[in-house]
Parts: sequence; structure tokens; C-alpha cells
Amino acid sequence: ITSLTWLALSPLPPAWGANVLTNEWTVAIHDGSDSAPAVAPDGTIYFGTFAGRLWALNPDGSRKWIFRAQNEIRSAPAVGPDGTVYFGSRDRKVYAVRANGKKRWEFPTGGWVDSSPALANDGTVYFGSWDKNFYALNADGQKQWQFSTPGEIGSSPAIGTDGAIYFGSHDKKFYALAPDGHKKWEFATAGPILSSPALNRDQCLYFTSVDGCLYALNLDGSLRWRLRTGGITESSPVIGPDGTIYVGVLDSLWAVSSDGKKKWMRVGEFNYLFDTSPVVLAGGSICCVSSYGMLWYANTEGGLQGMYYLYGYGGGSPAIGPTGAIYV
Repeated sequence: ITSLTWLALSPLPPAWGANVLTNEWTVAIHDGSDSAPAVAPDGTIYFGTFAGRLWALNPDGSRKWIFRAQNEIRSAPAVGPDGTVYFGSRDRKVYAVRANGKKRWEFPTGGWVDSSPALANDGTVYFGSWDKNFYALNADGQKQWQFSTPGEIGSSPAIGTDGAIYFGSHDKKFYALAPDGHKKWEFATAGPILSSPALNRDQCLYFTSVDGCLYALNLDGSLRWRLRTGGITESSPVIGPDGTIYVGVLDSLWAVSSDGKKKWMRVGEFNYLFDTSPVVLAGGSICCVSSYGMLWYANTEGGLQGMYYLYGYGGGSPAIGPTGAIYV
């Protein structure tokens, strides 16, 4: 992707049974990007690039500022309540940047930081690193604790209602940690865990493993069910309003019921992979991007409602703005 695009549904004639999404504006970034955008409450759009640039755009697409890290940014930014933007970089650091583009602090690790930070209610910043450690930082950048695993950590963490932190590791295990950093439990799979978990309220959680399975675990770490998909992509599961789980499986988008049964699948174009994670809209529709660069807008039965070709190979999941705009 060498541009960031704002899309809106158009009343144009249908193509392949779907409306063609229209391009409201495009900003040339002269670089590639696998970073999913983040949209702040004021409408500012943040995303990272291969060249280590964190961009901030106004809602109309005009450039607000650019912050320069020292290497590629694959981590999706997270925006705090005070407007601070947190993200990781392959320069082995995590950054906190103020809403005006000035650096607040940086924290060094021993490896790439592809994991997207998760922000707790008390301001704690959680993330993993390729140095095989999981970190908890105070909002001022001071380390609270770190937890070591035998494998690299690229999975982005999720935080439960009780403050528990969930993430996967390349060591083929999924972890649950307490807010003070001690291990609550671990669950072993047969392959590295690249995906990030999706929490189904206080009932269970979902994640995928490179062993080709989608897992549902109870919050005590016991197995609820396991579905063999054969997928080895990095797509993380997301949950729809009715409890349906959506996830990319190789070259297809799957819908899975809350009891672990496949409901439907939709194959992408020309056997290109679904590495990105889908986004579920308020009305239940699903928005996703294949690595071919086709953005889809589908209904809950998998029927295509809208589409747009991005003229590039997509690597970041879409983001939805407060007006319903799709940023990618």
C-alpha cells in the first residue's frame, strides 16, 4: 500500500452483485505500510510505514504531522484518553507520541516490536517483543514488570474485564497473565501463535495457531472447542454482534458459530491470502481486505455488498471512522 484511502458506499450501478465503493480522498505516502490505522475521537488518523514514519492525518486527508522512528512500523497505533499515541517499531522500541507529534517517551527492548500496544484503564501499556519478553509499562514509560517466554511475541495482547492480559507466543503457547505480571495459566498448541485474541465478554476467548486450528478457550484456560481450518495466516478472529466469529483462513473468509461450527466461507480473488483481520461494523456487516488489495464489504451471510480495488497488496486491517468512513 502506497497511499491511505477514505472510502464511502456509492449509489453506482452494481458490479458482481455489489456496489462499488468510491474513493473520497487519497494521500500518497511514498512507502509501503502494513500498519492498521487508528482513528482518534477527534477524527485524526494514525498509521505507520515501512520507513519508520508515524503519520497523523486530519479527517479531510490533510497531513497533520509525521513522527520519525528508526525502522519499520508494523505495530498498529493505540490512542490513549489524553490523545497520546503508543506504537512499536522494528528499531526495537516502543514510543509514546503526544497529539501534537512531539515524543513523550521511548522504551527500548531487545527485539522488534510488532505487537500492537494494549492500554489498560489505569494507563498501563502492555505489549510483546521479539526479544521473547512481554512488557507492562506505566503511562510515563517506566517498566512495571516483564514476563519471559521461550518464543518471540508478535501477538497483540487483549485485556479482560478483570484486568487479565491474554496473548500468544511463537513458543506455541497461549498465555493469561494477572495485572501484576504473574502467570495465571498457559495453553499449548501445536504451532506458533501469531494472531491476537478476541474476547467474548466474560465467557471465552478465540485465537488461531499456525497448527491450522481456531481455538475457543474458557477464561480459566480450559478448552471449549477447537475447529480445524487448515489456515496458517496471521488473521486474528473478530466477533460479530450475534456471536459469530469471522477470521481469514488462507485465501478465504470464514464465519464460525459460537459453538465452533463453520457457517460459511467466501473465497478471495486469484487465491490471494487473507492475512489481515476483518472488521465488524455496527450493523453486523463485515469489512475486510485480501492481500490482492480488494476491500470487501459483506453482509452476515457472506453476500458481497460493496468492494473497492486498492491498486496494491494490502497488509493492514481497515479502520472505521466516527462517520462510517473506511480507512485503509
